[in-house]
Amino acid sequence: MKPYFLILSLLFFSSCNFGDEETSEIMDNTVDPSEKITTYYFIRHAEKDTTNAANKDPELTEAGIKRTKNWVNTFKDIDFDLIYSSDYKRTLNTAKPIAESKNIDVKFYDTQKLNDRDFQEQTKNKTVLVVGHSNLNPEWVNYILGKKKYQQLDESVYGSLFIVTIHPNGERTVQVLYID
Repeated sequence: MKPYFLILSLLFFSSCNFGDEETSEIMDNTVDPSEKITTYYFIRHAEKDTTNAANKDPELTEAGIKRTKNWVNTFKDIDFDLIYSSDYKRTLNTAKPIAESKNIDVKFYDTQKLNDRDFQEQTKNKTVLVVGHSNLNPEWVNYILGKKKYQQLDESVYGSLFIVTIHPNGERTVQVLYID
């Protein structure tokens, strides 16, 4: 009698429709876009070549290339809408493999205009990765939070991940993780 019950249960559950695409689309269409969440992921570029102090735009080291591969794996289940990088080799070479894994292009941001009105409009209600620098990421997070909470990162810290969420009610929260 137990196998019979198991077969009936399996038949019942296999005939149920739990969250198919059509239902998801209907659900998404009923949500006011102003009620959606905006999430920013800020990572610093991976390890850079520091052998020539005069080089202001160095490549990644072998450790940096390895870290970039780890970021690809870390973000494998996150559906980014946009990926931003500053226009430096180290940030672009960190962002590019992640973008390629998501089949999206890398956009550049202006390091002099963090969190400007254009950026805010382009990223509203989206999930966004920003690849930046030890000084810019904390500053940018502070802009979004509206308060000075984070200081510049030490030059030796490459595995920082700031996750900033803007909730529908305007509340702003942040998580900081260090991934090595």
